[in-house]
Amino acid sequence: MGHLAGKRQGQKVRKIMKKADIGLIGLAVMGENLVMNMESKGFTVAVYNRTTEKVKAFVEGRAAGKNIIGAFSIEELVGSLERPRKVMLMVKAGKPVDDFIEKLLPYLEAGDIIIDGGNSHFPDTIRRTEYVESKGLLYVGTGVSGGEEGALRGPSMMPGGSPAAWAHVRPIFQGISVKVEDGSPCCEWVGENGAGHFVKMVHNGIEYGDMQLICEAYQLMKDLLGMSNDEMHEVFSEWNKGNLNSYLIEISRDILAYKDNDGGYLIDKILDTAGQKGTGKWTAVAALDEGIPLTLIGEAVFARCLSAMKEERVKASGILKGPKPKFTGDKKAFVEDIREALYASKIVSYAQGYTLMRAAAKTYGWNLNYGGVALMWRGGCIIRSVFLGKIKEAFDKNPGLENLLLDDFFKDKIEAAQEGWRRVVSTAMTNGIWVPAFTTALCYFDGYRNDRLPANLLQAQRDYFGAHTYERTDKPRGEFFHTDWAGLGGGTASTTYTA
Repeated sequence: MGHLAGKRQGQKVRKIMKKADIGLIGLAVMGENLVMNMESKGFTVAVYNRTTEKVKAFVEGRAAGKNIIGAFSIEELVGSLERPRKVMLMVKAGKPVDDFIEKLLPYLEAGDIIIDGGNSHFPDTIRRTEYVESKGLLYVGTGVSGGEEGALRGPSMMPGGSPAAWAHVRPIFQGISVKVEDGSPCCEWVGENGAGHFVKMVHNGIEYGDMQLICEAYQLMKDLLGMSNDEMHEVFSEWNKGNLNSYLIEISRDILAYKDNDGGYLIDKILDTAGQKGTGKWTAVAALDEGIPLTLIGEAVFARCLSAMKEERVKASGILKGPKPKFTGDKKAFVEDIREALYASKIVSYAQGYTLMRAAAKTYGWNLNYGGVALMWRGGCIIRSVFLGKIKEAFDKNPGLENLLLDDFFKDKIEAAQEGWRRVVSTAMTNGIWVPAFTTALCYFDGYRNDRLPANLLQAQRDYFGAHTYERTDKPRGEFFHTDWAGLGGGTASTTYTA
């Protein structure tokens, strides 16, 4: 009788877990944590991994006793899903995504949904959306930010792709996403085809910029002011209580106080060569394609490249000489200047990132909700900060805002920070302290607020050597002229390219 009851109980369990709400392929840390997150929010999840031993280890270990179904083939995974079937890929970007799409297609039916949750390049997502839709299926490319902890406890998610898929994936995505103070999920539909992955790419580019700015503030305090790790830890602690409050300031504070096994500070033992996965570079390339001056993020990418030239820099340090840093002013006042420079430069970085998103939306026909993007970045993601609430307010007030610098709040803040910002950049230059992001942010600000730049001379040069033509201040825009500068004759003009 006991055996029969146990058998019936087992059948009942199998019946309850017969169909899953979503399937996930790829049981690395991010994939596993997302599955655990989904299950904790009441969703049944089917899982598959190319190395099936990982499936067995997961369902018998961490997932034991939970509403998680292990599948040992693509066919078994698809067969375990409720219709319309939703399959999420958490695999390495590039060819593996295409390979799994091809493996899934024979088992899926019209209306089923393939989701790519990796860091795919947005042109790939545009291509894949078109391809999967041509097969009668739907496709979602979603950015997932927040790292391993975010995947488990609540990430920020930026979905785009086939609009018809949103109603089906929305309960899951918004269910697992982190919520801000008013309960709003940091997840909303971004736009068609590659829009979600484009916004995630820009997020990562801004992340590069934020990190570089913080590193420059650290270097100024360390190499120019001679501050100890404990002193800098206290500064970051104070900054995190004000308008710089953010995840990256918070972890920088903690890193500076972290001791190694021998009692020394770990930060002082870490080699100064930065890695990167390519999303910052993609952002800079996209800006070049769109003709948008994304100068700060570009400098942040190049800063990582320069840091990687460690051996060459060590050699150069013994050959090339510059000023020896020496500070004689008020250290406390200069730390406040650094804070102002960091805040002002951060405004510039976000202004540039949003300008890029606006340009791309026009190019690709996306209807982006810029305030909504700021809301998605408010929690769960690496660049989360109180600062983003002000960006949302700016776009809620003026959805057609051309540049964040023109919003009253940010205009007032950056003008108030100008004096300290300029002191930081000029003092750094005088003392030979490397601050490329602070400097390029200030240069962008000065260029953007200038109604006349020296490009008139540049256009004259281009027309002189290449007959590229120019416009005149005393003629309507759109009329182009060519001058025979050297008196060599010939009235043929070259074609022109305007970014």
